[in-house]
Amino acid sequence: MLQTLSGWELAYVAGVLLFTFGLRGSVGFGGSVGLPLLALVMPVKVLAPAWSLIGIVSSAAIIGHDRKHVSVRAFLGVLPGCFLGVLAGLFVFKMLDARILARALGGFVLFYAGYTAWMATRPAAARAPIPAAILKPFASFFSGVVGTMFGSMASIFFTLYLEAARANKHVLRATVSAMLLTLSVIRTIGYAAVDELTLDSAILCAAALPFMGVGLLLGDRIHSGLSERAFQRVLAAALFVCGLPLVLR
Repeated sequence: MLQTLSGWELAYVAGVLLFTFGLRGSVGFGGSVGLPLLALVMPVKVLAPAWSLIGIVSSAAIIGHDRKHVSVRAFLGVLPGCFLGVLAGLFVFKMLDARILARALGGFVLFYAGYTAWMATRPAAARAPIPAAILKPFASFFSGVVGTMFGSMASIFFTLYLEAARANKHVLRATVSAMLLTLSVIRTIGYAAVDELTLDSAILCAAALPFMGVGLLLGDRIHSGLSERAFQRVLAAALFVCGLPLVLR
């Protein structure tokens, strides 16, 4: 598949990977921006399984550095609903073609862009709009569904789950990475079980690893000084820019 991309498209892919994993290294997630940007030049059917493989490596790298910050209670709490969501997501992924998946991804990205922009306007100490008792099981289940359908975006729901548990940014980054590692392993097994884990996906993962490593190193350097409120605003704008073309394609 990479052989079909032009030189400009390959440069674009490299830039997106560096940006994505720079975000991942700084806040614990970045696939919510990176995958829809890459889906503009690659089919989601190939990209989603590859993104799961990349997620295993990147999450393991972050956990190796921040394992002392992982919240075991939150990690165990998210697993049951997430596993059920993976089963539901595999069924939907198998049934839909790449174009419908891309449009569904774009619609979800635009929705989350609006939610992120709205959250950035709220006071830091404001209560979550949805009670934790409702938000946590909802976030747990849909982390599995959405993460399996698109190969990414689960971090959005993991973040919602941890914000409901009032985790600080160090705990959030480490625990999201632990959750993503577990989900990536489970859904990679699932993709293989339904014959969606292809050679193209494995090649794409291998080609992405150098850019992932550089991005994680750069992101880790800016982690301590990053303003979460500023990040929310930038993330909302980036999500809107990359979600709109997916809906219109």
